[in-house]
Amino acid sequence: MEKRRTMRIISMMFILLMVIRVIEIIFVKTDQTWIGENILHKICCILLIWIALDMLGIHWSDLGFSKKGVSAGLKYGLTLGISTFFLSYAAEFAALFAMGKHPSLRFYITNFSLTQAHSNGSSLAAAVVCIIGNIVNVYAEEGLFRGLFCKIGIPCYSQKSTNIIQALLFGIWHITNVINPLIDGSMNAAMAVFMGIGYILLSGILAYEWGMCAALSGTLWIGASEHLFNNFISNSLHTVTETGADELMVIRITLSNILSLLFVLVISKKIYNKCRNANINMES
Repeated sequence: MEKRRTMRIISMMFILLMVIRVIEIIFVKTDQTWIGENILHKICCILLIWIALDMLGIHWSDLGFSKKGVSAGLKYGLTLGISTFFLSYAAEFAALFAMGKHPSLRFYITNFSLTQAHSNGSSLAAAVVCIIGNIVNVYAEEGLFRGLFCKIGIPCYSQKSTNIIQALLFGIWHITNVINPLIDGSMNAAMAVFMGIGYILLSGILAYEWGMCAALSGTLWIGASEHLFNNFISNSLHTVTETGADELMVIRITLSNILSLLFVLVISKKIYNKCRNANINMES
């Protein structure tokens, strides 16, 4: 009974925020304004989390946004983001060179999209707005998926099961990226399905990894800092050739996500083995 109640609460919150997200994406289209980010539903998300925290009698720090572990979380999260994107940009450049093109890196601000990117220029103001928008985005999504949903779910489900649930929901959360291309006709139904599955897999991979980081560290800072770096670098640092920009962005994003998960899996395996060996030595 308790598990059903928990899933019902998570489902109701997710559906409510998903409806608000879809309304903003279709009708408001905040990401196509100078803001460059669909930020309104993220603000609603933060407000809803605040209400839930008040009802549960807990604080943001209980979700993982505690003062403890901030510096370590930022260090490890940024290390993950920088290393994986360095390798993925290198792979993208290699692929473009193999195609006979001459890629270069350009800094300018866009919204994140594998299909429809809108440029907001390269001014300092555009960069600051992008950073602020991404901070709100990370605060909302980490607080909801790796924070509140895991906090609610773990008493009823195992750590692994809870992590899989939030990762699946986070993946579904991102299929809304295909709505506008499907509506305006720049993407057909078959391509929308294909891209939707891609968004679920790519976002789900990162969500699962960030959930693992939260479980290993006891805070949300590693995932939050990598999340912020990933979003900003995708919004700002672009590969440009004589025929277009970010033509192989899907390679870059896919590779960086997979590498990031693999790195965390290797690290978690080493931590597990270290703890197991320590327990064996204590017993002996």
